[in-house]
Amino acid sequence: MDYQVTVIGSGPGGYVAAIRCAQLGLKTAIIEKYDTLGGTCLNVGCIPSKALLDSSEHFHNAESTFKEHGIDITKPKVNLKQMIARKSDVVQQNVDGVAYLMKKNKIDVHTGLGSFVDKHTIKIDGKDGEKTITTEKVILATGSKPASLPFIKLDKKRVITSTEALELKEVPKHMIIIGGGVIGMELGSVYARLGAKVSVVEFLDRLIPSMDSTMGKELQKSLKKLGFDFYLNHKVTAVTAKGKEVTVTAEDSKGANVELKGDYCLVSIGRRPYTDGLGVENAGINVSERGQIEVDDHLRTNIDNIWAIGDVVKGAMLAHKAEEEGVFVAEQMVGQKPHINYNLIPGVVYTWPEVASVGYTEEQLKEQGRAFKVGKFPFKALGRARASMDVDGLVKVLADQSTDEILGMHIIGARAADMIATGVTAMEFRASAEDVARMSHAHPTYMEAVKEACLAASESRPIHI
Repeated sequence: MDYQVTVIGSGPGGYVAAIRCAQLGLKTAIIEKYDTLGGTCLNVGCIPSKALLDSSEHFHNAESTFKEHGIDITKPKVNLKQMIARKSDVVQQNVDGVAYLMKKNKIDVHTGLGSFVDKHTIKIDGKDGEKTITTEKVILATGSKPASLPFIKLDKKRVITSTEALELKEVPKHMIIIGGGVIGMELGSVYARLGAKVSVVEFLDRLIPSMDSTMGKELQKSLKKLGFDFYLNHKVTAVTAKGKEVTVTAEDSKGANVELKGDYCLVSIGRRPYTDGLGVENAGINVSERGQIEVDDHLRTNIDNIWAIGDVVKGAMLAHKAEEEGVFVAEQMVGQKPHINYNLIPGVVYTWPEVASVGYTEEQLKEQGRAFKVGKFPFKALGRARASMDVDGLVKVLADQSTDEILGMHIIGARAADMIATGVTAMEFRASAEDVARMSHAHPTYMEAVKEACLAASESRPIHI
């Protein structure tokens, strides 16, 4: 065999799996169909979107809050070309970093479309022709692609996905977003801050429906301040593009039609597992009706030498979930006994304020019939939040009614993405709300809101409200 392990796909799941395999002494290869490593996350997902979110937030603050801070400037202008160029530079730094890690760990990189000949043989179709390699074990980490609706024609010019939204040459006059989930709200925020009118059409009754409902309601309030319009409980029935105009027709819960006209339509209804061209049938791998590669609790497929991780299998489509799974599979291969608690993998929305969540939502606990307590604390009661003018948001802690164990933590506010780590840590060690409430938290910080929310959940006695 050429390799002990071959990883197909170089996103966060794939490249982390390859590194861990190499660290454990396995001769490892990675196959990537595109010219750059890093997958969706580094190239057209997590990293470039955060770069544009930061740039647009700087512009928004220059335009709206600098004066109050005592900073007088002439009216700022958007240089979208430079924003996109900076974003591309950030992406390049990250993908170069992954390439360096492959060399450092002596992982062979093969560029081209990898497909199974059989369960131990993989054909690689690259720019320089075809070649085949043999391998004892395989980890599939082929990720996902943006999903769409059957009647929507994605022309990638006016009717676009998140990939094209990261490369626009102009700020839209009116961007219509189909889908009120994470990706749509992040990219909508970018262009709303830069001056676009943004309308969101969502089939369900709230934004970010996978998170606690309080988070969706609070995020909607915040985005309205940016000028967002929302059409919740609306089903999209048609999308047409003519010239520079896009028309989106939707039907509300009472059957009435709404027609929206804009210059761009972002289709952001989720992502689908990507196995195109992989040749799973040649290896005999089972794939579900939803297109996911079927795996057991150890992430092994029905073929004993093939595992699958990340977006291509069941569960949340998150980069850090894929990373955990990559390490999990690698360590199993050498006889270790790793574990993943899927309930404690946090989710984050990088709007401003940010939204972050871990553990059970209030809705899930009610469905379980579990007795619980709720503690909340608003950012506007924090000295640190007032100092930075980031007063939107709150921390919500859910704890078991009898044991006080923290069951869920949900944060919307400044730096929520970083703050949620304390919830993950506490819940991994099965801490009670009182445990966190009795820990000293530096003043003034945003983290004091977590302490106060835990006080509210544990003893109904927050100090500062």
